[in-house]
Amino acid sequence: MPELPEVETVRRGLASHLVGRKVAELQLRREDLRFPFPDNFKDRIEGSEIISIDRRAKYLLIRLKNGITWLSHLGMSGRWTLIGDDRRGIPGRFSHGAAIGTGDGPHDWVVAHLDDGGRAVYSDHRRFGIMDCFPTELQDENRFISNLGPEPTPDHLSPIDLARALRGRRTPIKNALLDQRIVAGLGNIYVCEILHRSGVSPRRMASNVAGRSGVSKRVERITYNTHAVITEAIDAGGSTLQDFRGVDGDDSLGYFPHNFGAYGRDGEECTKPDCDGKIRRIVQSNRSTFYCPNCQN
Repeated sequence: MPELPEVETVRRGLASHLVGRKVAELQLRREDLRFPFPDNFKDRIEGSEIISIDRRAKYLLIRLKNGITWLSHLGMSGRWTLIGDDRRGIPGRFSHGAAIGTGDGPHDWVVAHLDDGGRAVYSDHRRFGIMDCFPTELQDENRFISNLGPEPTPDHLSPIDLARALRGRRTPIKNALLDQRIVAGLGNIYVCEILHRSGVSPRRMASNVAGRSGVSKRVERITYNTHAVITEAIDAGGSTLQDFRGVDGDDSLGYFPHNFGAYGRDGEECTKPDCDGKIRRIVQSNRSTFYCPNCQN
């Protein structure tokens, strides 16, 4: 599944080409994705200008001039393709290898025809994606957004926030960090990396990590490394991208995998210079966890 840095890469690519354009026509080629499209979805979007594209966790928020926000979640296999004379390809190509949207493909479910003749095509062969719309002023009441925790970035997540959210939780810290109510936008890959850098075992109870009061050293390290990992991954264009080029042809994006210290390295030596352990793979809540049992405790 695309994680937060990949979604941010898609957001930037879409924004650079769609902001200032009107949605002349919105084609819906089925009645639903993961959920049914909301009532009057097409009518609320058609004819309005896109004034900005924001992100909350893994949700793309397409802001329209008429006061409506068009929400898009990529799910497991969703992708946007930009088509037009001054647009090139996909703002984020993910490793599942689904076909590129052309506007008339078998999995091209939503096509936004723009006022300059271009198109933005949403394709999703598994149909796990989500689309919704709501008055922008009511964003905090939206069912997909209302219960999200703070963003995993320095200007939103503090050690105090994290300590409070973890305190009293009798669940492994790996599972706790994947809970979107605790920190919004973290996925399996980055949580493995954060815990490896922080020297914290993914098996350790969240309540133990938080401690009884104040801010523990472990919480400080996890918060710092959350900021660092997410910032580095966004700068790199994400980690689950394959053969990715930005919409402006930048092929320097998508190289964060080269910085992995734990994820996908089962049986390999730990990358920390003062550690002679080997990375191990375990399964937690049906997800692969990669960690070093020697330096993560």
